[in-house]
Amino acid sequence: MAGGKDVETVRVYAGAGTPDGPPTASLRVDAIGLQCPLPVLKLQKALRTLGPGKTVRLDATDPASRIDVPHFCNESGHDLQQQTEADGVLSYWVTASA
Repeated sequence: MAGGKDVETVRVYAGAGTPDGPPTASLRVDAIGLQCPLPVLKLQKALRTLGPGKTVRLDATDPASRIDVPHFCNESGHDLQQQTEADGVLSYWVTASA
């Protein structure tokens, strides 16, 4: 465990998106408190699990995720729909590619 957090924590997220808000996510990945490369590795695992066209929300506090997540999406072909930051938590909505 890193900082007392189980690195396999993945939660189903049933929140709906709004026209002015974030996209709807099929799965929410909690990587708060985890350091590079764990947030991206957890995102990658979630995207594989869901399959093409599904969206994953990743929440992270690692500042390196600002670089790592967009780079991962660019290299792997996944679509980074949106990213936000609130109260020190960086949130990313990523849709899996085919």
